[in-house]
Amino acid sequence: MTSLQGKAALVTGASRGIGRAIATELASRGALVAVHYGQGRDGAKETVRMIEQGGGKAFAVGADIASPEAIDALLAELDTEFAGRGHDAIDLLINNAGIGGGGGIAKMKEANFDRLFATNVKGTFFLTQRALPRLRDGGRVVNISSMVALAAYPGSIAYAMTKAALNSFTVSLAVELAPRGITVNAVAPGATETDFIAEYLADPKSASFYAAAAALGRIGQPADIAGVVAFLASADSGWITGQVLQASGGMHL
Repeated sequence: MTSLQGKAALVTGASRGIGRAIATELASRGALVAVHYGQGRDGAKETVRMIEQGGGKAFAVGADIASPEAIDALLAELDTEFAGRGHDAIDLLINNAGIGGGGGIAKMKEANFDRLFATNVKGTFFLTQRALPRLRDGGRVVNISSMVALAAYPGSIAYAMTKAALNSFTVSLAVELAPRGITVNAVAPGATETDFIAEYLADPKSASFYAAAAALGRIGQPADIAGVVAFLASADSGWITGQVLQASGGMHL
């Protein structure tokens, strides 16, 4: 296990699911983790409790990243919290926060479309933009994408578009930040057992379909994704940038 001792990390959307798994994994490797939440305050506190119970260090911070004003307030709070714990910069920025929903093109409502892009694309873009002056040279940015951006999923068309935008953002940002030694990569999970797709997995036929779609024959677990993110956050991944890594157990091969 590669150590992240002495690193300061911000994991957005870490109150549950994949975000929680990422936060706990980074903390288990020695990072101080800022556990961000949008609405799940209690969930974020539970993530912090789990980290501390395991001997790690973390604190919770809340903000609606769809709001530029809220992003500014979040980063100001981070400055204070990290400084109070002996950190003067962010080493690891994990952009995991996002929302789903909306359905296919025929049923998509404009308000839902705007909400998806405001959080998944605009929020991630401007949070990253405003965090960059605080990001240490040689740091890491990891964006959480999705396999739905790499194949045809008509029932999630707008959501897939937001994740495709993140993939493009990842490649361009990797080139822009390369002179600072900062790597930028994305991780694209396949079907993963979280609340996000719980209603689909509750149907045995649907669950069997998702499991069969993966070459490894099962549905992913949040820890599967967290391990990949931890690798990209580590010194071992220093020669990897601008990539979208599929963490899907081999979906659609």
